[in-house]
Amino acid sequence: MTTFQTIDAALHKAETILVVSHMRPDADALGSTLAFTIYLQSLGKNVTAWNEDGMPEKFQYLPQHHLLTGPSATPESFDVVLVLDNSNKKRIGSPLAAIAHAGVWINIDHHISNENFADLNYVDPTAPATGQILFEYFEALEIPITPDIAKNLFAAISTDTGSFQYRGTDRRTFHAASRLVECGVNVAELSLAIYDSQPRRRLNLLRHALNTAQFLCDDHLVTFSLSLADVAKLGVLPEDNEGIIDHLRSVESVVAAVFYEELNDGLVRVSARSKDPRVNVSTLCAQFGGGGHPLAAGARVRGSIAEISEKFNQALCEAISHGN
Repeated sequence: MTTFQTIDAALHKAETILVVSHMRPDADALGSTLAFTIYLQSLGKNVTAWNEDGMPEKFQYLPQHHLLTGPSATPESFDVVLVLDNSNKKRIGSPLAAIAHAGVWINIDHHISNENFADLNYVDPTAPATGQILFEYFEALEIPITPDIAKNLFAAISTDTGSFQYRGTDRRTFHAASRLVECGVNVAELSLAIYDSQPRRRLNLLRHALNTAQFLCDDHLVTFSLSLADVAKLGVLPEDNEGIIDHLRSVESVVAAVFYEELNDGLVRVSARSKDPRVNVSTLCAQFGGGGHPLAAGARVRGSIAEISEKFNQALCEAISHGN
């Protein structure tokens, strides 16, 4: 693994820099992208920030969200491509095709399944969020954290820790949060935007999930599915799915929860969550071509929801049985 100093030296040498993350981004991906884009702009760099999904509507509370767009229709060249919160180069998605040439690839990430695909890799699986790593980057190099950078990093850390509830949340996390508050974060205001400003269509999706959820393996496993027909009927957007699985996982008897989402290209998106360290969903998702964290992982698998869920549920039930 490289160092913050080596990465920063490479960035200082570059003139044109692209900052990207993973498709179907969450607040850690977007907040980290925006925070670093703002920093690089302060250095006078020519910075571009892309995501396959552009800037989803629900994340437009993030400061300077306008800096992030979808990829260019015409391929472009960059001195550096900085990939954040992404363990697999393929998960960059459509921006890959819009990169004509990259002088240096840099990857900063916290997923244990990271493939170290870049020229310079800084991967810390003990960090609860990539936003945590970037805070430590700025702190270690004594880089000023502006209020806009602070808000983006706080949103990244807060959401990826389940509002400071998940495993991996420790003194290190709260130190970062405390310092970011000192740098200009209004916790109540930002939390209202993150957690309590949801579109009504998301309530419809939650109702659908609660009504159709299936409990398996003696109620230790709960699953729900979303077909393309369901999406059309409910009028929901992909960004509305985030966090729905946590409502089902909260049931007392449940050890693991899985969400199956039908995609347009013949694939099914599998999103798995575990409450027990003995049930490692990252290892399981790796068997289906995915990865992630031990307690939160995913995969994209070609096939139908029916056939994929049958195989995945069976494997997960066996993992739960062995864990117990």
